[in-house]
Amino acid sequence: MAIKESVKTNWEELSISNDFMFGKIMQDPELCKELLQRILPDLKIDHIEYPELQKSIKPDVDARSVRLDVYVQDNKNIVYDIEMQVSDTKELPKRSRYYQSMIDLQLIDKGQHYKKLNRSYIIFICPFDAYGKGRHIYTFENICKEDNSISMGDETVKIFLNADGTMDDVSDELKAFLDYVAGKRPKDSYVEKLEEAVREARKNREWRHEYMTLLMRDQENVEKGREQGIWGMISALRDLDIPDSTILQKLQEKFLLTKEESQKYLSR
Repeated sequence: MAIKESVKTNWEELSISNDFMFGKIMQDPELCKELLQRILPDLKIDHIEYPELQKSIKPDVDARSVRLDVYVQDNKNIVYDIEMQVSDTKELPKRSRYYQSMIDLQLIDKGQHYKKLNRSYIIFICPFDAYGKGRHIYTFENICKEDNSISMGDETVKIFLNADGTMDDVSDELKAFLDYVAGKRPKDSYVEKLEEAVREARKNREWRHEYMTLLMRDQENVEKGREQGIWGMISALRDLDIPDSTILQKLQEKFLLTKEESQKYLSR
C-alpha cells in the first residue's frame, strides 16, 4: 500500500522531464511536430506519423531490447527517435549507437537494398551537459576525418540537447523548451501548451495506472537483481571456504542488510 501511495504522489508531481510523461505528451502530433521543428529548424515538416507509440524493439532472444520514448516519421519518411534522459549514465554515445542499429534493423527487410534505409535522427534531451562544453546542442554526423567537407552519406544524425547550456547557440524557441525541461517557466506559447498537456495528463487514470504498473515492475526487477547478487556472493565466498562469520559481515557492508537479514540468507 505504501508503494502505491508513493507512486500516486509521484504521478501528481511528474513533469515533462519524466520519460513516461514525455512519451505520453508527445503522442499529440502537433506538439511533437513543433518540438522537432524547434530542434531542426532547417527541416520543413508537413506532418508526422506514429508507426508505433513508445516502440519496443526485440531483435532476438539474446540481444538487449529497447523501448523508444517517441518514435515518429514525417511526410518525407525521415525517422525520428526522441528520448528524454534525466540520469547522466555516461553511456549515451554508445546507447545512441545501439539504438541506431536497432532502428535500422526495423527499417529494411531481408533481401532489401541498403538504400531503402530511411534518413534518421536520434535525439536525446538531457538536463545535463553530456560533453561539458556549455552548448545547448551537440549534433553529430559521420564526416571524413581527413577532409571534413566530405560526409559519409549514411544519413544518420545524433543530437544531444542540454537544458543546462550556457552558450547563445540555439534559437529562443528551442531555449524556451530546454528551460522548461530544466524546471523554469519561460513565457512561450508552446511551453504553455506543454504545461497544459502535463496538467491534463495527470488527470488520466489509465496513464497513472500504466505508470504505477511499470514503476512497480521496475522495483521488482531491481529487487530480483539484488537477490541474485546476494546469492551469488554467498556462493562465491563459500566456494573459497570463507567462514560464515566473514560472509555475514560482507553482506551487511555490500547490501546494507541488518545482521538478522544477512543471517536469514545464510541459514537458507
